[in-house]
Amino acid sequence: MKLLKLIANLGYGSRKQVAAMFREGRITGADGEILYADDEIGVHAVHETVRIDGEPLDPAQGILLMLHKPVGYVCSTKDQGRLVYDLLPQRFRLRDPVLSTVGRLDRDTSGLLLLTDDGGLLHRIISPKSVMPKVYEATLARPLRGDEIEVFASGMLMLESESKPLLPAVLDILSPLHARLTLHEGRYHQARRMFAAVGNHVETLHRVAVGGLDLDDLEPGRWRALDDTARARLFGARA
Repeated sequence: MKLLKLIANLGYGSRKQVAAMFREGRITGADGEILYADDEIGVHAVHETVRIDGEPLDPAQGILLMLHKPVGYVCSTKDQGRLVYDLLPQRFRLRDPVLSTVGRLDRDTSGLLLLTDDGGLLHRIISPKSVMPKVYEATLARPLRGDEIEVFASGMLMLESESKPLLPAVLDILSPLHARLTLHEGRYHQARRMFAAVGNHVETLHRVAVGGLDLDDLEPGRWRALDDTARARLFGARA
């Protein structure tokens, strides 16, 4: 693929804008050598070998990001107000293929959110067959009774307006008003609706892990691209 098209696909600008970068000498090799619009380079080698204004390019197609989503942001490109894409470089909105959230966290839920431009990877993560665990911590309006552990683990809990029971889920009671919930499916507002089904109300909800991947030291509003080691953790077993 010609370098002009590749860089435009990464969202750095239109082909006309990227062509101007080439003319201005802003696009170079890692050694500082000036590169040209019609140079050809392997898609997956571009991050290591190409610089714009001395900075490495974003990873090519197949990128997987983790974002620490704060409360108040929406997982959408079209809604009004604050969007999770506002927390990323502007060029990420312009990538081709598009960068999509892997599932969603609602406006009032914070925590670990994944984004990718790889449709196959997205499907692998969210597919019901993957039963990838998602771990949430919730603060509740009323003290837990204690029997919620058995109810959630039973595989018989039904949510309002649904006809299929939930898969068994693991509830760890951390304090009377604080619990950790591990789910293996992703129904609409599932964690909040589960607590509502047992007569409680979620005050705050925070996703701390997906698969074997957690937020580590990532601060709210910050993001990072995941390398092969982190991807392996995502698909690795989690106790």
